[in-house]
Amino acid sequence: MAAGAALGAAEVLGALIRPQATPLIAVGQAVIDLTPQGLREFAISAVGEADRPLLVAGTAVLLALFAAGIGAEALRRPWIGDAGMAVLAAIATAAALTRPEQDPLYALPSLAGGAVAVVLLRLLVRTAPPRGRADAAAPADEDGGREPGAAGGTGGGEAAPAHGTAADTAAAPGTPPPPQGSGFDRRRFVLLAGSAAVASAGAGAGGRWWATAQAGVERRREAVRLPRPDSPAPPLPDGADLDVAGLSPFFTPNGDFYRVDTALSVPRIDATRWRLRIHGRGAREREYTYADLLRRSDLIERDVTLACVSNPVGGSYIGNARWIGVPMAALLREAGVRPPGEGGPADQLVSRSSDGMTIGTPVAALMDGRDAMLALGMNGQPLPTDHGFPARVVVPGLYGYVSACKWVVEMELTTFDDFDAYWIPRGWAQRAPIKTQSRIDTPRPGSTVGAGTVPIAGVAWAQHVGVEAVEVRIDDGPWQPARLAEEDTADTWRQWVLDWAARPGEHRISVRATDRSGATQTAEEARPAPDGATGYHTVEVTVT
Repeated sequence: MAAGAALGAAEVLGALIRPQATPLIAVGQAVIDLTPQGLREFAISAVGEADRPLLVAGTAVLLALFAAGIGAEALRRPWIGDAGMAVLAAIATAAALTRPEQDPLYALPSLAGGAVAVVLLRLLVRTAPPRGRADAAAPADEDGGREPGAAGGTGGGEAAPAHGTAADTAAAPGTPPPPQGSGFDRRRFVLLAGSAAVASAGAGAGGRWWATAQAGVERRREAVRLPRPDSPAPPLPDGADLDVAGLSPFFTPNGDFYRVDTALSVPRIDATRWRLRIHGRGAREREYTYADLLRRSDLIERDVTLACVSNPVGGSYIGNARWIGVPMAALLREAGVRPPGEGGPADQLVSRSSDGMTIGTPVAALMDGRDAMLALGMNGQPLPTDHGFPARVVVPGLYGYVSACKWVVEMELTTFDDFDAYWIPRGWAQRAPIKTQSRIDTPRPGSTVGAGTVPIAGVAWAQHVGVEAVEVRIDDGPWQPARLAEEDTADTWRQWVLDWAARPGEHRISVRATDRSGATQTAEEARPAPDGATGYHTVEVTVT
């Protein structure tokens, strides 16, 4: 109860300061930061985007178990309750203060929660059955029974039996009742504990609601009307989206677009107060508001596929969308930035999210003519909150961990020698171009299909280069060319299909892609770390 009250109080303060400062979120983020890379990859592959709620739930369960132990010991030795709650508060405070933002105010929710926990625990212990005395035996007579009228510690004035039957320990007729006030007032305890539980739950829910309501993110986001881009995307070519059941649509709906990040609490930013600061080596400091960006006359609309470096071969952490935004090259040129090839002193742009995440992108990739942008819209809508509202970075050809900073608030020009972004000390490569890959969407692994003509279909990508060919192999047979959908751009994935004359039996289907440079994806299997998974996507099916 005391620990729950602490979390409720912390949620209220977190709503006023920042939700990321609350104990569960701060500790959960610290756990993410300290998790070994192998375990992180396992979690992503095993549970996908459910890793965040599972982590928060696991943290809450561990807190409940620890708090239960503290409460049990506090009945015997009250100082253990104070010390235990202080330890919990210290852990949460340390986790909050070690976040990348390093804001001293982040300590307040955990400290306030700890104080509430100590006070409530003392009150609960005072009204609870005195466990230390419940086991104390009353003086025994020569027969081993308790003296008539001896008060035990059960709180009800009935002595707990040392041994024997209930009849042996029944109070003798005429035994006087125990003194008033010496027992356990169950009603008072239940009232206090119940009130604490209700108040804690209400405070926690209210804090979360207040944090969302104060920012008004969804209301303001939905009110945004994206301007018509000055450079709209060309119409999608006929035949770019194959009509095959089970095949991923060419454009991934916003609600289905993958999300891989470390944010346990999605930043909710008021676009009317949002600012983007650009500064650093070789740059004149500039600041932009959301309205500034919407009013620009150089907005572009482009189709770009994004991929996460954690995506295993055949995985789902890839999606394609139509983005609207401001060219990154234009923003950097306005700040006086020159790429390294033109003598600029900075070779890395470090983008910082509102939650402190840092992502380092090669300056050359932002200014070499590709459609790198500060995106404001996704599939005709303002960016969804989960995907970076009000603004995020999109860079064709680079894995997201070195390019796709969401909820971005700052961009600093520096060098790769001077600064390591968040993922680099954790074992990932500094520069990570997206590797040529292909995936089978249908038939699904382990599925059963009927004999006859069966479409094998999927997607392939070779971002910023383009897909030249896709081949499919059945069992150990020859590689067969698949039919490619029309290409939208070199920065998007490309659908493919092969009509297979399926015969009964167990079969293994593999796929590989070749890009426009003539390079065919490698068969060598590699894990995602440090710069992207490799190998052929292979599925096994049964034909009946």
